[in-house]
Amino acid sequence: MMLIDFLFRWGHVLFGITWIGLLYYFNFVQGEYFKEATADAKADATKKLAPRALWWFRWGAMFTFLTGLYLYGMLGGGFNQYITLGALMGTFMFLNVWLIIWPNQKIVCGLVEGDAAAAGPKALLASRTNTLFSAPMLFGMLGSKHGTYSMSGLEGISLGDAGFMIALLAILALEANAIFGKLGPIATVKGVIHSSLVLTIVLFGIVHFL
Repeated sequence: MMLIDFLFRWGHVLFGITWIGLLYYFNFVQGEYFKEATADAKADATKKLAPRALWWFRWGAMFTFLTGLYLYGMLGGGFNQYITLGALMGTFMFLNVWLIIWPNQKIVCGLVEGDAAAAGPKALLASRTNTLFSAPMLFGMLGSKHGTYSMSGLEGISLGDAGFMIALLAILALEANAIFGKLGPIATVKGVIHSSLVLTIVLFGIVHFL
């Protein structure tokens, strides 16, 4: 069992690197390139490059989620607020990939019929939200096991804990915005990076201090 657990942890990290690496590529590199590319270059990349990258992206997300689900189940009740919030953000990120980003990107890339002008902004908002979640998600995953704060008095999930509930509601609100809302401060690369770091500090600050 120890070998199996290790292999799942190894796979979880490997698939996660693939997934989040491509998430950052789409948000920090490809999106900015498309703003400056000629119409022909953008059309060629949309047709030939983007679908290949999206294949690795969505399956990286799938196997990161599946290995994470196994590891979460192996905790055997040893949950804490950090791992729970991190896993929640990771789950929303996975769902955003498969239920929002990929269906809309298929339209943008011309793989299926649809309104590309409407699909593009939907995919962008979900992708930006995933980027927003990425830093606090990783902080929660690592903090649950290695962080000094998470291991001092935070074992067990208490729904009556004010900090945990506020953080939980904030994540739910941000995910609702990913579906129904607007980009706001995460519209730019600089904005989403800064917002992700601030969200990390805010979420786990209130979990620890409230």
